[in-house]
Amino acid sequence: MSLIAKLETRAQAGRPVRVGLIGAGKFGSMYLSQAPRTPGIHLVCIADLSPARARSAMQRVGWEEARYSAGSLAEALRSGSTFITDDADLMIASDYIDIVIDATGSPAAGIHHALLCCKHKKHIVMVNVEADVLAGPLLARRAAEAGIIYSMASGDQPALIAELVDWARTIGFNVICAGKGTKYLPVYHQSTPDTVWSYYGFTEEQVASGDFNAQMFNSFLDGTKSALEMAAVSNACDLRPPADGLAFPACGVDDLPNLLRPAAEGGILPHRGSVEVVSSLERDGRPVFRDLRWGVYAVFEAPSDYVRDCFAQYGLKTDASGRFAAMYKPYHLIGLELGVSIASIAVRGEATGATTGFHGDVAANAKRDLRAGERLDGEGGHTVYGKLMPAADSLLQGALPIGLAHNMVLQRPVAAGHPVRWSDVAFDSSKEAVRVRLEMEAMFRKELGVELAAEKLAS
Repeated sequence: MSLIAKLETRAQAGRPVRVGLIGAGKFGSMYLSQAPRTPGIHLVCIADLSPARARSAMQRVGWEEARYSAGSLAEALRSGSTFITDDADLMIASDYIDIVIDATGSPAAGIHHALLCCKHKKHIVMVNVEADVLAGPLLARRAAEAGIIYSMASGDQPALIAELVDWARTIGFNVICAGKGTKYLPVYHQSTPDTVWSYYGFTEEQVASGDFNAQMFNSFLDGTKSALEMAAVSNACDLRPPADGLAFPACGVDDLPNLLRPAAEGGILPHRGSVEVVSSLERDGRPVFRDLRWGVYAVFEAPSDYVRDCFAQYGLKTDASGRFAAMYKPYHLIGLELGVSIASIAVRGEATGATTGFHGDVAANAKRDLRAGERLDGEGGHTVYGKLMPAADSLLQGALPIGLAHNMVLQRPVAAGHPVRWSDVAFDSSKEAVRVRLEMEAMFRKELGVELAAEKLAS
């Protein structure tokens, strides 16, 4: 039976899936626009630090006020309406919620909410890729121990990539590479919130007229978000990142099987089973023909001459050998697609992509020469960008994860293009996010056989 049929059955039986959403920003708002249109779903509660913002979001996406006027969770459950609160912890602890969505974008908040979901036995959809990369390998284990599902968010590119990888492996293909498209030029790594709009081509009037967060937009432009998403894919799909980070080759959909094959076969990949992000711009700024800026892909290999011939017979674009082919999805609809994750968890008991190991990590790299005494301003800011690296290398070097590179003060200078290390900053190990990350690092240093960099704890 299909997902929608199973949801309709639940609706008819008066047993809707009871959902709680944390964060009414862009992703959350997109889900809000679709949730009332899906049978068998009851969005019981929205938790946001600003309830007024949540109400504004609901108005903007077309909700009638009567649908979110409940004065308590119990009232919302009885009336079929939605309760709005600023207390996410209370919502997670409630007996009236089955599935929690974390759409906050805050690594510390995401870790906190995931641990509470483990405590209170609530399934969680982790829209928050920042939290997933920072501590997801540990959180996924905690979730499994608690008997709950810890899932990627359908509609976000990592989950859609995981779906393509699962499709390919299920029908017997070896996945050579998987990833997504974006707009990229090397100079973007140095972009700051002060320069981001010129790179996007937005005018001052456009920015002034809309809800534009410069640091958030810049995290997409400077490569940080791509690094985070590919680390999430690496950890969910058992794929290994390139040793020196993402190359961001200029590549259209027709060239995917030519470029994203092993170097020994004429491509650019250092090894089979990798991740990569392709750029929609040539290095001179010209647009790539048939670019994949908004989409996702997986490159796979024919296991036999017979299958290679089938590729040709059914029109797949391949490399010159006919052995390497690609499947891609040209667009993703982020929060509009999130209902697939809710339905999959509720009626199939399955995640839509989930962290299973620690293969990729994202280190904070200096955008410019940084001085001792400077305060890091995190993802998309003026000081650092996130660079993808193998997890074992990150542990060996004592690299500071980008998810914690906010408000930490440098104790020594860091040269442009170099990773910031734990030993370069002052940090408070009593903070939950720091404590959980250090616990995860200790666990995987032992499992991966990685020796701790001597300078990591020198501060």
